[in-house]
Amino acid sequence: MTGKVARADTPEAGDELLAMALTAAREASEIVYAGWRKRPAIEHKGVVDLVTIYDRESERFLRDRLTSKTSFPFVGEELGGVRAPEGPTWYVDPLDGTTNFVHGHPFFCVSIGLVQGSDPMLGVVVAPALRTEWTGIHLPGREPAATRDGVPCSVSDVSRFADALLATGFPYDRRTSADNNFEAFVAIKKQAQAVRRCGSAAIDLCFVGDGTYDGYWERKLKPWDLAGGAAVVLGGGGRISAYEGGATDFTTGHIVATNGKIHGALVEALAAVPPRR
Repeated sequence: MTGKVARADTPEAGDELLAMALTAAREASEIVYAGWRKRPAIEHKGVVDLVTIYDRESERFLRDRLTSKTSFPFVGEELGGVRAPEGPTWYVDPLDGTTNFVHGHPFFCVSIGLVQGSDPMLGVVVAPALRTEWTGIHLPGREPAATRDGVPCSVSDVSRFADALLATGFPYDRRTSADNNFEAFVAIKKQAQAVRRCGSAAIDLCFVGDGTYDGYWERKLKPWDLAGGAAVVLGGGGRISAYEGGATDFTTGHIVATNGKIHGALVEALAAVPPRR
């Protein structure tokens, strides 16, 4: 790579950026994996919102790597940043699933996504303890594509909501806010085949993109939670939307992601249990 990449809307630039982001995510995952099952010291950003030195070290590494090789703004979970009013922005979760990580649970990852407006252009997610990585690319003028461990993957073919394996999560303010997804979880659990909760939005989205899950919904997420995995969903031929079924707004943090075939049913089921305020 010579100089900084300044655009992402061509197949050649997209491939170059995807490869560069994947290499960076792999290297950052080595940083966080070094602390797994070591009971690292934790800080509390909130009652149940944790951060460790590994989150911050991973983000510093990724900020340096991505901004040194591209001209796009960078926004990370721990150290912040400002998105581009127009044009692409990197959204990075340097350690998604920190609570899992500090307890020695294997569902955590490094997630990188490049987003323009509300359009995920490309994303990579590396889960070192699972020894699994995903990529997704969704650019104008080329076929969407997704991979799991380098092998092309796609969303599932399940079309009956009663047969669907779904995933969800719960917000950090679930102890104090009535808008906590509990009622929706109970209602949908009764309708679908099963609902899982793994504790990493990025991995949940990737499991939709590779056909493991048939759908996923969650509220009150941040753009860095969504960006990488959303690109994998779209690259795998899936669909993402707001709760009401319209265009996704990454700033609201409310998302529905599915294989496309059960999307309407999941949106309808969520509408039947409006969130409390």
